[in-house]
Amino acid sequence: MEYKIKLSKEKRQYMISLIKAYFLEERDETLGDLAAGIILDFFIDKLAPEFYNQGVYDSYKYMNA
Repeated sequence: MEYKIKLSKEKRQYMISLIKAYFLEERDETLGDLAAGIILDFFIDKLAPEFYNQGVYDSYKYMNA
């Protein structure tokens, strides 16, 4: 079962701005909105499910403790 995380336009733009700021501050690289959006999509598609699953597992352990 696959879930797609949906972001509001404002939240997506905010996250894109955070990615752009990170690359500028930490790597001295300037990213455009498209590149930062592609990185955000990668995080959402490939990494977010792992964090979600860990949160569900941690909640399950907590509730059973």
